[in-house]
Amino acid sequence: MLTKLYDFNLGSVTESSLWRSTDYGTTYEKLNEKVGVKTILSYLYVSPNNKRKIMLLTDPEVENSLLISTDEGATYQKYRLNFYILSLLFHPEQEDWILAYSHDQKLYSSVEFGRRWQLVHERVAPNRFYWSKMGLDKEPGLIHLETSISETQALYVTCKLQNCTEANKGKPFPGYIDPNSLVVQVPFIIFFPFPFCLWLSPLPKDLHVISTDENRVVAAVQEWNQNDTYNLYVSEAGGVYYTLALENVMSSMGPEGNVMIDLYEVAGIKGMFLANKKMEEQVKTYITYNKGRDWRLLQAPSSDLQGNSIHCILPYCSLHLHLHVSANPYTSGNIASKDSAPGIIVASGSVGAELTTSNVSMFITSDAGNTWRQIFDEEYSVLYLDQGGALVAIRHTPLPIRHLWLSFDEGRVWNKYSFTSSPLFVDGVLGEPGEETLIMTIFGHVSHRSEWQLVKIDFRSIFNRRCTEVDYQTWHLHNQGEPCLMGVKRIYRKLKPIARCVMGKTYSVSVMSEPCDCTESDFECDYGYERRTDGRCTPAFWFQPSSMSRSCTTGHTFLNSTGYRKVVSDNCTAGVVDLYTARRLPCPSQAPKGLHLVTSEGKLTALLSHNVTFLVFLETSITVDFGDGNAITYSNVSSIEDGIKHIYKNVGIYRVSATAENNLGSETAVLFLHVTCQLEYIHLSAPFVAVKNKEVNLTAVLWPSQVGTVTYIWWFGNNSEPVITLEGSVAFTFPREGINIVTVQVAAGNTILQDRKTIAVHEYFRSHLLAFSSNLDDHNPDVSEWRLDVSRVIKNSMVQATGVSPEQLLVTVLPGLPTAAEFFLLPDKELLELVLAALNQNQVQFTLRPGVQITVYAAHLSAAPLVDTSENHSSSAMLMLLSVVVVGLAVFLIYKFKSSQCTSQSRSVSSPAAGP
Repeated sequence: MLTKLYDFNLGSVTESSLWRSTDYGTTYEKLNEKVGVKTILSYLYVSPNNKRKIMLLTDPEVENSLLISTDEGATYQKYRLNFYILSLLFHPEQEDWILAYSHDQKLYSSVEFGRRWQLVHERVAPNRFYWSKMGLDKEPGLIHLETSISETQALYVTCKLQNCTEANKGKPFPGYIDPNSLVVQVPFIIFFPFPFCLWLSPLPKDLHVISTDENRVVAAVQEWNQNDTYNLYVSEAGGVYYTLALENVMSSMGPEGNVMIDLYEVAGIKGMFLANKKMEEQVKTYITYNKGRDWRLLQAPSSDLQGNSIHCILPYCSLHLHLHVSANPYTSGNIASKDSAPGIIVASGSVGAELTTSNVSMFITSDAGNTWRQIFDEEYSVLYLDQGGALVAIRHTPLPIRHLWLSFDEGRVWNKYSFTSSPLFVDGVLGEPGEETLIMTIFGHVSHRSEWQLVKIDFRSIFNRRCTEVDYQTWHLHNQGEPCLMGVKRIYRKLKPIARCVMGKTYSVSVMSEPCDCTESDFECDYGYERRTDGRCTPAFWFQPSSMSRSCTTGHTFLNSTGYRKVVSDNCTAGVVDLYTARRLPCPSQAPKGLHLVTSEGKLTALLSHNVTFLVFLETSITVDFGDGNAITYSNVSSIEDGIKHIYKNVGIYRVSATAENNLGSETAVLFLHVTCQLEYIHLSAPFVAVKNKEVNLTAVLWPSQVGTVTYIWWFGNNSEPVITLEGSVAFTFPREGINIVTVQVAAGNTILQDRKTIAVHEYFRSHLLAFSSNLDDHNPDVSEWRLDVSRVIKNSMVQATGVSPEQLLVTVLPGLPTAAEFFLLPDKELLELVLAALNQNQVQFTLRPGVQITVYAAHLSAAPLVDTSENHSSSAMLMLLSVVVVGLAVFLIYKFKSSQCTSQSRSVSSPAAGP
């Protein structure tokens, strides 16, 4: 037993103690010295396959280790961990196999009971990893898990226990699945395939698998219009086709945010459920004896604890129960039943028109819900002793107590016993696993500041003998007198209520069954059918019965539903079987129908040179045309487990078609696939200075240049509304002088990149290119921040050398190598000769760093002529030429410093000229 001291001021556990008892809790030995006096323990685990093996986890904030015992906790060995364990999952059969989930979404495995660990997979979804099942999976050491790809996509993969490499990793479903949808519950593997969800409209909000007993799935589905309720669906034996069993089952948020469905599967009786249903804001409890085929309200007790009659007439008044199982393993929940005590159900609830949280009482049934008795007028925890031969009740109260109640006759008479001399705040009850024990330990506190107090209670002294055959009786399971449930009459062996003897661990309920003839109640509505008020199953408004034969091919057969199907695991025979059972008929001669064509990821985009997987849904001969001159034909698509894969070698939009054909006709499904290349870089080419009311050309340069369908979004100055184009160039006129910011965003697929430039707008300017001494190139990293700094230094040097006002001079360093720059004079025409003279006389210099002196001079290159925006020159033509020069520099920059991932588009590119 592990105890911990929590400091509320510090908000953490500051001390822990490990205790061990070998005499059923009479005495305890403190084991702190064996695990480390200063060690703070956080969790204790016992191997479910070998009770001698115990694992302890330390508090990772103090020490990240685990301690292992193989002798029932007598001695321990410590092992260091290099990851933080969030949860453990023991193998159901192999006692040394464990999966560990870490805080950073990594899954680890151990085949040595935690002594050594190996990483299995990263980005594993919480609580979405499962052990394989012997006899169902091909390999015993297989792990089913869900890996996170994004917020909207996940993958279902299988891994080998000690060798989860890419080569050994399995992908049972070729496409993406819905996040947090994988459920492995023998014998089913259930998930939402991502593209399939596109066919469901509207989509369900949530799904929980309740039961998979006897190859039938019971699932609670929250529809789009539900907030605190779920609809209950049941499947046929294959788990493929579902029908509605009960609407608006209540749900609530449990501990740690877990959803709790108000549905309780009664232990020991096949096909019996209790559910709370919400209608018009009232919550009522219903019961079924045939796995949801029929539901009815609970008949309230005929009298209360004082013997007064309870006038409660169905359907206006009935018994309603709280159906939550306790999240605390040391206390019983609101409802309890046991396999070894068939027919006995204990629950808290209320009598009236609806379930309430006030005036809660305890109720019990000894005949599986047909009749109920009130046993307490307050909430109690009721525990089963000796296989249900005795019941113990402890009051649910925040106050200290010193009494418990014991019943030997299925709750008809309760005897009061004192278990402690001083009242105790009860925190829980300890005992051996199972309900056959007659020894339990109640633990709690004498006061809120006291240490743990443990009280061992040995009930063996109350029983003076072991039970013999004369102490047992037979009990017939029924539903309000109807003995045939799930197609059989069941007879159980139960202890007589008056017997006071010990049944022991060898007791067996020994069910005897006798088959019944089938009646209409043994059949539920088939897929696509709904039950009407008269009890008949008729097609739902959305269902066309003829659609069930659409996937049927000529020469084969299909099952033609009568609108009914036998309840799964119902064992009735003869009777009306032929009337309600589906009939096998030959497939009608018809052209193919119902053809679907999707990509495995549910997208209409794909990356160049990457595999695209197409899924085709129709079991017949199919021809798939990929739209790029390639096509392939399959005689039977159902034999293609991983879909149809194809690689596109060029960017473009392709018309992909699948054609199903037989001698009666054909059907074609088409999708248009956008094959794109990843956009890596964009550059906005724009002049640094523009003339007021003169058109300016702006160009967005992409790398790679061909990436598929692209949208350009432009923002100019303070305009709040963007200009959207499909072309990479746009012309714009600036109406006012001043500094303007132009931003362009390029959207290609899921990628959006942007670039931004500042343009100075004036009515007049003159410009000239600048060159530098060659040593500047050795220090040019060609990044925008460096160019801005050097531009500022050059401007300051030119202002000092010429006396030109800083407001009349702009300088910008151009991208690329060799280093080049341009200066703009605003707006005085007479200053140009002064500036050029200073440059030609080497008067403009600056120190880049100690020992590195840079000289600036006027460039004399035909590629960059003098630009004059006076009336005697064509300013638009000059600006256009300047833009072309800048575009060339940008392309050179991208070519020099970026590499394309789209290898199929690579082509020879001539080296740009050495000059600007």
